[in-house]
Amino acid sequence: MSLNTYQFDQVRVRNKLARMVILHEYPLSMIDHIGFKEFVADLQPMFNLVTRNTLKSDILKIYDNEREKALKMTDKNGSRMAITTDMWTSSNKKRGFMVITAHFIDHTWTLQSRVLRFVYVPSPHTKDVLAEVLVDCFLEWNIDRKLSIKTVDNCSTNDAMIRLLLNKLDTSSLMLGGSMLHMRCAAHILNLIVQDGLSLIGDGIERIRNSVIYWTGSPKRKQKFEENARQLRVQCTKELVLDYKTRWNSTYLMLSTALIYKDVFSRLAKREISYTCLPYDYDWELAKDICGRLELFHSATKFFSGRKYPTTNIYLNLVYELKIALNLEYVFK
Repeated sequence: MSLNTYQFDQVRVRNKLARMVILHEYPLSMIDHIGFKEFVADLQPMFNLVTRNTLKSDILKIYDNEREKALKMTDKNGSRMAITTDMWTSSNKKRGFMVITAHFIDHTWTLQSRVLRFVYVPSPHTKDVLAEVLVDCFLEWNIDRKLSIKTVDNCSTNDAMIRLLLNKLDTSSLMLGGSMLHMRCAAHILNLIVQDGLSLIGDGIERIRNSVIYWTGSPKRKQKFEENARQLRVQCTKELVLDYKTRWNSTYLMLSTALIYKDVFSRLAKREISYTCLPYDYDWELAKDICGRLELFHSATKFFSGRKYPTTNIYLNLVYELKIALNLEYVFK
């Protein structure tokens, strides 16, 4: 093996290592783990394992390279771009971040999506702060004159922020002078509708939720639950899953899975003295009724959230289908 080939392999393997850390969100500290060092040494003794700082540098090089490729793609792209944004709060330091994504059709008529920025947004998250972050991003990527629509959550701050954006952008470059810029997130609107409905029937859901909490609370309880499910010959491999109260689709998944194991809960209530939150029969009937309705919204949300196909053209049809289905259920009841 020549020196040049050896040097090339070092660079290639370092690149693969950095991509592995990015892909699986491994901590940089894994480089210092004894087991990992021994594994790499046995796998390829000639590879010089890098330090944390070098790994960090390699990751940033990959980011710069990917960003440069995305910049060239968006610069060459001749079509307009739809922008979606969302705010995210870190669980540890409670800091707010905004992700900004561009969606466009490339020269081969393929739908493309590129994350432009994942940026820290200082508090308070006012309309002025949000608008400034967005404008900076548009100018940085040179797409301020290529915008088609801007999709945001259905809240008053975003309404005010869109008005500020229109003052900061050249409206002559926007479709219909910017009157089409603001698009409300259909999935978020569905979420508000469902959350409003679920808030009226919280007690029955809460008893099922408490049962799921109890039987997923420890490995021993999970094992006991699975053993009883096998004894009752429940033909299902799905595990009980606890929902997030702010995400109704997770509530749907929790209820639909719990319904499958209804008899298991009843059996365990007779064998486990400390299990005191067994749902009543009408709780299960309510859950079954809720799941029937939520399934419609769950399917619609999945369609609205698609990334590999346009969604604007299916919005109106799905909304009408929801209305017709709910009206039919009401009539037949």
